[in-house]
Amino acid sequence: MSTEAESRAPEAGSAEAGTAVRPARTPVPPAAVPRGRRSTAYLLTAGLLGALFLVALVSAGYGAYDIPLSDVIASARHRMGLGGQPLDRVGESVLWNVRLPRVVLALLVGASLGCAGALMQGVFGNPLAEPGIIGISSGAAVGAVASIALGLTFFGNWTITVFAFAAGLVTVLLVYALSRSGGKTEVVTLILTGIAVNAFAGALIGLFIFFADNAQITQITFWQLGSLSQATWPKVLAVLPCTVLGLLIAPFYARKLDLLSLGERSARHLGVDVERLRIVLILVVALLTAAAVAVAGIITFVGLLVPHLLRMANGPGHRFLVPGSALGGALVLALGDLAARTVAEPAELPLGVLTALFGSPFFFWLLRRTRRKQGGWA
Repeated sequence: MSTEAESRAPEAGSAEAGTAVRPARTPVPPAAVPRGRRSTAYLLTAGLLGALFLVALVSAGYGAYDIPLSDVIASARHRMGLGGQPLDRVGESVLWNVRLPRVVLALLVGASLGCAGALMQGVFGNPLAEPGIIGISSGAAVGAVASIALGLTFFGNWTITVFAFAAGLVTVLLVYALSRSGGKTEVVTLILTGIAVNAFAGALIGLFIFFADNAQITQITFWQLGSLSQATWPKVLAVLPCTVLGLLIAPFYARKLDLLSLGERSARHLGVDVERLRIVLILVVALLTAAAVAVAGIITFVGLLVPHLLRMANGPGHRFLVPGSALGGALVLALGDLAARTVAEPAELPLGVLTALFGSPFFFWLLRRTRRKQGGWA
C-alpha cells in the first residue's frame, strides 16, 4: 500500500495550482509497481467468485429436501429460457420460494457487512473497528425493534429499513465523536465506547420487549439472535437498493482511504478532504449496516474477520480490500447460513450466534496482536 500511495503522491501534488516552485520528482519505475500483489488480488478475486458460485449452488440444493445440483442447474436454465427442465411442483416451490431467496439474502447481507467492516477500519484508521463490536449493529437493531414494538408502518415495507438506518446513523456518529481524542481515534476508547453503546442498545431493546405483545416479542427475538430463516423475495427486493447503492459507492473511495492510511496530515497535503471523506463513508456504512440488520438482525464479526483475512493475504490496499471484503463477506455468510440450517437438523441454529462463536476467538487474538504491536495501551 505504501508503494502505491507514494507512486500516487506526485499526481496529487501536481493538482495544486498556484505553486510557483515544485519539488523535484523522481519518476517511479515500472518495476516498482507491486505486480505480484496485483496478481494475488486477481487470483483471490477469481477464487472468491468461484467459491461463491459453488457455495450458492450447494446451499440451493442441500437441506431437509435435497435437490441434486444438476436439477438445480436444469431448473435455473429453464427459468432463463436456456433449455433445461423444471422440477416437480414441490421441488420448484422449495427451490424458488424457500432456498434461493435465502441464498440471495445471505449474499447481500454478507457483502454489506464485509464491505462495511473494511470501510470502518479505513475511516477510523483502526483494525478493530467493526459495526457489531462498536455498537452500530445494535443501534440499528434498536431502530428496527422500535418500529416493530410500536407498530409503525409509515413507509410500508421500508419502515423497518428506514428506522434501522436512522438509528444506525445516529449510533455511528456518536461512536465517531466519542472515540476521537486529539484528532485521532484511540483503540481503547473505541472499544469502550462500543461496550457502552451495546449495553445501552440492549437496555432499549429490553424495554421494548417489556411493552411488546407475544407476536412482537417473537419478531424482536429474531433481531437479537440474527437469522435468515424468514427470507422471502419481497425482503430481498426491500434490501437490494440499499445494498447495491452502498456497494457501488464504496470502491470509488478506495484511493482516498489508501491516502488516509498515511495519516490525516499527509492525506490533506495530497488533496483529500478528510472530514468530508469520513462523513460520506460513515453514511455508506450506516446504509449497509441498516440494510443487513433490517432483514437479518444482529450478526457480528463478519466485518472484522473478512477484511483482516484479506489484508493478511494481499496487503492493506483498499482497491482490492473494499470489493474483496464484499465478496468474502458474502461467502462467509453463505457458508454460515448453510451450516446454521444443516449442522443440527432438523433444528436450526441462529446465524448470529454461530458467527459470534467463531468470531469472538478471532477478535481476542487480534486484540492481543494489536496490543503487542503498539507496546501496550498506555
